[in-house]
Amino acid sequence: MAEREPPPVKTEAKLSWADVQSDEEKEASAEPSKAADEAQPSELKKIESLSISDGKDGGNRAADVPDGGHLLDDPDDSDIKAVTSGDTVYTSAVTFEDLKLSDELIKGLYVEMEFSKPSKIQAITLPMILTPPYKDLVAQAHNGSGKTTCFVLGMLSRVDPNKKVPQAICICPTRELAQQNHAVLLKMGKFTGITAMCAIPSDSANYIPIYKLPPVTEQVIIGTPGTIKKWTSARKLSTRDVKILVFDEADHMLAEDGFRDDSERIMKEIQRSSGGCQVLLFSATFDEAVKAFVSRVIKGGNQIFVKKEELTLEKVKQYKVQCPDELAKVEVIKDRIFEYGQKVGQTIIFVRTRNSATMLHNSLTAEGYECTSVQGALKQEDRDQIIREFKEGLTHVLITTDLLARGFDQRQVNLVINYDLPVKYDSPSEPDCELYLHRVGRTGRFGSKGAVFNLLCSDRDRSVMEKIERHFQHQIPEISNWRSNEDFESALKDAGLL
Repeated sequence: MAEREPPPVKTEAKLSWADVQSDEEKEASAEPSKAADEAQPSELKKIESLSISDGKDGGNRAADVPDGGHLLDDPDDSDIKAVTSGDTVYTSAVTFEDLKLSDELIKGLYVEMEFSKPSKIQAITLPMILTPPYKDLVAQAHNGSGKTTCFVLGMLSRVDPNKKVPQAICICPTRELAQQNHAVLLKMGKFTGITAMCAIPSDSANYIPIYKLPPVTEQVIIGTPGTIKKWTSARKLSTRDVKILVFDEADHMLAEDGFRDDSERIMKEIQRSSGGCQVLLFSATFDEAVKAFVSRVIKGGNQIFVKKEELTLEKVKQYKVQCPDELAKVEVIKDRIFEYGQKVGQTIIFVRTRNSATMLHNSLTAEGYECTSVQGALKQEDRDQIIREFKEGLTHVLITTDLLARGFDQRQVNLVINYDLPVKYDSPSEPDCELYLHRVGRTGRFGSKGAVFNLLCSDRDRSVMEKIERHFQHQIPEISNWRSNEDFESALKDAGLL
């Protein structure tokens, strides 16, 4: 699908470390991945006829969900609390057939996606999305648990293939995440005849003035808020038949200093022209911005939350490594982690700034190590090519700023290295705990094994690491000797990678 307009000028005030040299958005694309967590029928059948409590906070906090919800107890997964409103009875889906999907969608799930049965979050969430009267939903779940399938299947299920008008819209914070979701939808809906368009910024070579664009007739639109808002404002994208509106990475989409203005304008336009639609908010983390939005806009919706202290992804082994200086960090990567990392899969190295990405890339390639680096200042086509080569397994080590901290579903990534810890731009002594969680979530996807190495070399690094441990109530073990090959080998064996 041709890209339709040049990147919009960003106006948000929020800065991150990766933005010091770049104004590009901070996400990246991925191909569809497979959900591996299997539903547990004896437990999942308990999700029935739940009532929302009168808790003052409305149940919008991950760590403080109101009473009245049913808590699932599964040692292999974090606790999930489901809170429903109204009298609708929901029975979780042990199989996809339980959802009464069309034959074409069932075929897509089994043949194209190669799913066997719903993951836990899918089994609980999909009945809430697909059961009339189609209540709004706020859903939080781990990275790699199958959230994308939930809202993509929800959109496909609500579309009438015989009506050649937009009926579902999914809004994503960046073009790369929109491309990922678009690819998943096309694959899952291959046999349905449903059409989809990616509404994302284009490079100058493919630019078409908006007044020259034909009216959108595709049935599902997945894109970035700026592009979608421009198309609706120019009356190229009709919203009168939209039945379902999805916000992916909702906490990022609804942040006051992010995309909230555009997101709210799009929602108001849809509500005005269509008379209202089902709204789905999905994210691995929810912050105060989402709480405020939910309390103001989502009335009487259903909610799915994972307890905050469970969001450390226990299946991913995390380690901290004390390094005397920056040179030691590079040596640890080259001579310790890479020595074994090449045997276990692919590696993502997170750095704080564009300059750090360039420096580390040059240091490693000068020593003969094959790796690539990606950051926001690259041209979009170059960025896409680097990510595509990594996705296809042509490269095994990718250095990046937080461009790839969210929305990157590469199952072969078994190692994450935090060369720099994530800290808040306006307060470098304070950790960005949600960003740390998203970085950790790049490995251990869909139940696979993974390990994270946090490289520390200053008192501030150690202080930030301690704050992360306190936030998640999780003590991260330390590699006792940064020079010891045996210690790193033992850590990788403990993670199940060797």
